[in-house]
Amino acid sequence: MAAPRRRRVIEEEHGNHERWLITYADMITLLMVLFIVMFAISQVDQKRFEQLKEGMAAGFGENASPFQGTEAVMPDGATQPIAPVTPLAAEGTGPEDPATVSRTAALAEQDEQDRYSEAAAEVDRLDALRRRIDQALRERGLRQDVRMQLDERGLTVSLVSRHIVFAPDVADLTSRGVQVLDVLAPVLRDIPDRVDVDGHTNQVKVKPKYYPTDWELSAARAVTVLRYLNERGDVAASRLTAVAFGHQRPLIDPSRPEARTLNKRVDVVVVSGADDATRALFDEVLADRGISGGERG
Repeated sequence: MAAPRRRRVIEEEHGNHERWLITYADMITLLMVLFIVMFAISQVDQKRFEQLKEGMAAGFGENASPFQGTEAVMPDGATQPIAPVTPLAAEGTGPEDPATVSRTAALAEQDEQDRYSEAAAEVDRLDALRRRIDQALRERGLRQDVRMQLDERGLTVSLVSRHIVFAPDVADLTSRGVQVLDVLAPVLRDIPDRVDVDGHTNQVKVKPKYYPTDWELSAARAVTVLRYLNERGDVAASRLTAVAFGHQRPLIDPSRPEARTLNKRVDVVVVSGADDATRALFDEVLADRGISGGERG
């Protein structure tokens, strides 16, 4: 008889009811890591912040930082921020070197003194020429036929018609006018200056007898004197110039009784060769020496 079959008992497996703890622990761990990272990135590195602050201030050319905080300490081996570029001061706007200012003032003063000395020397030369003409005219008894004036243009010798240098309405020299030019010519011949011969008529607006207007009459008188100085007095033609003014530049006020006689004249002008700046000082030199630039003698 067969042995009875043993009955195998299959034991029931128990379920793992604590598996959720693993998932929960993983989640908690991730959350902790997340918070740690967030906390870490929220912290400010004070040193690096100060470095950034100083670098930005230097880059914008500011000496003082607009931020608040303690002075940054650069770590070893760190690079200093680039120094701001200071723009060049515009010419004439910055402070000047006192030594340069003093030197410039001294040079300007020396230049002014030199120019004054040149003006004084030129005035002395022209005044010596005036005295030479004055003496020659006195010796010939012709001093009253001439008026002389020294100004920044030079020396003007006016041949006035008190003793009829020119006859009315004509440009012919009288014998007395010839004598005056004979005195002037040798003096003018010996100097290098340019000589302007200016013709004038009186202020009476009357048509001249032999000329269309007083312009032509004054021009003819100037040319007559110029030709005499050149042809009879041997004054170089290259130094002579004739100019006509008509009645536009009277010698004296037209309202004065003698104006009609004195304003009808020819001016022989010894033109100074000095530059404009030097000639502008003539009046100052004359005043300093107590000399009048007008009629003397």
